[in-house]
Amino acid sequence: MSDSIKKLQELFSKFPTIGQRTAGRFVFYLLKLPKEKIDELINAMQELRNNIVFCSFCFNPHGEQSSLCQICQSASRNNQLLCIVEKETDLISIEKTKRYNGLYFILGGVLNLRKNSIENLRTKEMTDRVKDPRKFGLNNADFKEIIIAVNPTPEGKSTSILLEKSLKEIQSQSFSAKGGPAFSWKITHLARGLPIGGELEYADEETLENAFEGRK
Repeated sequence: MSDSIKKLQELFSKFPTIGQRTAGRFVFYLLKLPKEKIDELINAMQELRNNIVFCSFCFNPHGEQSSLCQICQSASRNNQLLCIVEKETDLISIEKTKRYNGLYFILGGVLNLRKNSIENLRTKEMTDRVKDPRKFGLNNADFKEIIIAVNPTPEGKSTSILLEKSLKEIQSQSFSAKGGPAFSWKITHLARGLPIGGELEYADEETLENAFEGRK
């Protein structure tokens, strides 16, 4: 194969869940398209890069002029609830249930058990935002419950333990003027309605509803 085909195949293979064989199919599909369709695809990717920004609080990608996304801006959302999810598609799946009306934080991934690295996770960004949401544009946020809604995979379980430990450390190290903990959130996890090893993105709406209602 030519170097151009190999290079594009290698780029496609870096997409989530895409292997070398599927990446190759993408390349040969593109070779059959007329030039105007290729240009349309290139322009769409450029617009995605140029027009989409990340919410200053939750990192949800959006095209609004505001630094906050529509969810974080909405006065109808419950600003006492914060749901931590692994990725954007998990947020979308939860929103489709119409049973959760709080705010979100997108972690950006899970722990890699092989590398044991957290460098790609927004753990510091998470702790900064739960400690002082006003600093990131949420002036009325007052979190009473933080829901860790990470996928029930081995990597997700390890990530969930890490997040809970980080949140509890904040509570133990921070005290109010009255001597009690300054942050008294309740930390909860989704119920086991979700299949072990499954992902929120692929769960049906009824399963997600039950997982939220039974969280503890």
